[in-house]
Amino acid sequence: MWKSRSEAAVNGRRIGPYETVWKGVANPATRPTAAHMLGFARASTRSQGPALNLEPTSRLAICPGSFDPLTLGHVDIIRRAARQFDRVVVAVLHNTGKAPLFSVPERLDFIRATFEDNPRVEADAFSGLLVDYARRRGAAAIVRGIRAVSDFEYEFQMALMNRRLAPEVETVFLTPAEEYSYVSSRLIKEITALSGDVSGLVPEPVARRLAEKFPAAPESALNG
Repeated sequence: MWKSRSEAAVNGRRIGPYETVWKGVANPATRPTAAHMLGFARASTRSQGPALNLEPTSRLAICPGSFDPLTLGHVDIIRRAARQFDRVVVAVLHNTGKAPLFSVPERLDFIRATFEDNPRVEADAFSGLLVDYARRRGAAAIVRGIRAVSDFEYEFQMALMNRRLAPEVETVFLTPAEEYSYVSSRLIKEITALSGDVSGLVPEPVARRLAEKFPAAPESALNG
């Protein structure tokens, strides 16, 4: 015969996986406290299998590029990405098809020196498909900077292909600060090679090495 909740409680019948109703529950003096019931609920949850991990997972983003050399435009994008993600890996592409100005170890040193005050940012190198590297690192997103509309067509095409290859990895586009929207690594190399002043456009470690590479570069570049 069906019994009401109160009747079941008086008879001491278990009414659910997380709760036991005790005899005498109708008597306030013997009614279990909230703390008792909470403790029983926790014990019941543990007895039914492993508890779910409710801690937030660390979100990692990849900022890929050649960074030959690193510019303040890159720095702006990376710092802003580090405010959106728990960790950011600045991934230097090892491309044997190009003759870079700086070696991969040099570029990694530039990145580490520039972000030594930011524990969220690390430097690494990779070769091969970017999405394969992102999967190995457990990345949630790939961050790309877009300086102008002319960048968008290429970046959009690459984002769609990466989505096809790795649907679980998102692509996030960020635009740089206005003062760096025209800065590129190619322009920095060309200007420095012609003794132009790139101060204020590259981090100081990069400016120093550029001055060593191109001795005719003005001393003001050392203040970058």
